[in-house]
Amino acid sequence: MHSPFADALQGTALVLDGGLATRLEARGHDLSSALWSAELLADAPEEIVAAHRDFFDAGARVATTASYQASFDGLAAAGFDRTQTAALMRRSVELADTARRGYDDGVKRWVAASVGPYGAALADGSEYRGDYGLTVDQLRAWHRPRLAVLADAGADVLALETIPTAVEVRALLAEIAGTGVPAWLSVTVSGDRTRAGEPLGKVFAMAGDVDEVVAVGVNCCSAQDASAALRQAVARSGKPGVVYPNSGECWDAASRSWSGPGSFDPAAVDGWLEAGAVLVGGCCRVGPEAIEQIADAVSARDRGPARP
Repeated sequence: MHSPFADALQGTALVLDGGLATRLEARGHDLSSALWSAELLADAPEEIVAAHRDFFDAGARVATTASYQASFDGLAAAGFDRTQTAALMRRSVELADTARRGYDDGVKRWVAASVGPYGAALADGSEYRGDYGLTVDQLRAWHRPRLAVLADAGADVLALETIPTAVEVRALLAEIAGTGVPAWLSVTVSGDRTRAGEPLGKVFAMAGDVDEVVAVGVNCCSAQDASAALRQAVARSGKPGVVYPNSGECWDAASRSWSGPGSFDPAAVDGWLEAGAVLVGGCCRVGPEAIEQIADAVSARDRGPARP
């Protein structure tokens, strides 16, 4: 489809931001509640703007909003009514827009409205399992009101991200098909399968005929799993690729903490670009320093080999 964002993908690759929650934690915020970074939409919106700017300053060209874990169910449990919840979702886009408007360097920056999986709202780690037990119709009904708010909020693209299972991919694609709203689809994987254990090829192929999908790929997975999955995404969907893995550490939903060594290597960017990625960045535990390295790698590739 044609949209300013989709058209931008025809040129150089765009650098995504890193883990927004990671950056907010580094700035001193406790995100241990079930709302995660969405809590700050109400409590400290200026800090979300600052975190977006930290990534823009590092070379990111796309800010992903703090709406990943913002849902009508989750915010209702925290005492927000539907009107207030919709306002907070719109605020997530407004804050990212405010951040990008703080520059006058002539560089085009974009806003992606994060649409996280159903499991994110449960705050129990089920986005890493996909074991919801819900049907396509049930997931469509759950996602529909949030998609409507975010699609109307003024973002350049919807980020359908960290989707762990084929049934949820099918539900989200059915909801956006025919809307004319550009979106990227990003699945979270383990090895060569979705987190729910399904073959990746069939899942990526679902996006092939949905015009609204401008890129297909993976996020919130290990960098080691990302490259092979990205190649499948591009080949099976016929779309450009998107890739933004985690640091390599593991999330423990019970203790709500990360453990293990990091293995994120910005040097993998060249391989991602060669595999067809047009959107590259990082997810959980990936900070501005790594995004700066990714931006440098993208810029170096754009310049081409140095002349002798």
